[in-house]
Amino acid sequence: MLGPYANGAAIIVGGLLGSVMGKRLPERLRSALPMTFGLCSMGLGIMLIIKVKYMPAVVLAMIIGAMLGELFYVEKGIGKIAGSTRRVIDSIFPAVDDLSHTEFTDKFVAVLVLFCASGTGVFGAMHEGMTGDPSILYIKTILDLFTAAIFATLLGYAIITIAIPQLVIQLGLAYLAALILPLTTPEMMADFSATGGLIMLATGFRIAGVKLFPIANMLPGLLLIMPFSSLWATYIA
Repeated sequence: MLGPYANGAAIIVGGLLGSVMGKRLPERLRSALPMTFGLCSMGLGIMLIIKVKYMPAVVLAMIIGAMLGELFYVEKGIGKIAGSTRRVIDSIFPAVDDLSHTEFTDKFVAVLVLFCASGTGVFGAMHEGMTGDPSILYIKTILDLFTAAIFATLLGYAIITIAIPQLVIQLGLAYLAALILPLTTPEMMADFSATGGLIMLATGFRIAGVKLFPIANMLPGLLLIMPFSSLWATYIA
């Protein structure tokens, strides 16, 4: 299981580099890179979506998953947990800019959700656990290295602490996914990939600042797609 460790290391290295560089990085570069990251995420998402086997099952899983995420305030809950740790992080890793407490918290929570609850990370970890292929997490590792550096120019050394919850989440998802692999079929895997691709496409729009999709609230769809795909293949297809 290499992907989660590589991804966590990228956040630490990127956060350190960005904190040291601070405002010396040109503003035009800090503005342009997130759009490129978003485009890469969208491209990878499209590549996975075309593998779909039963699109109606994917759509149903996404809709019901998003409803569950909204009803249980998944993304809002993640934000509250992150906000509760703000005081400890600020005392150890002060920001490199003169941001107010509210501004810092809002931005840090947004970045935490982006790194830990992104469609790319969740799907990539589960994909490696099921197939042993860390390629998706390696792509996220490259993107996160630069993304962490960009955000660290504003938020400072606090960015590197995000590597801890991200590593825990990705390892947990990867080992859980490995347990259910014997129960899957190629069709279920294809629909799982397509669902992850849709979430990654939405993640790309969010990173690029085009549309702020509630990515974390969509994640329950990844838990629903395999049973939905199996039921669709058994009773409808």
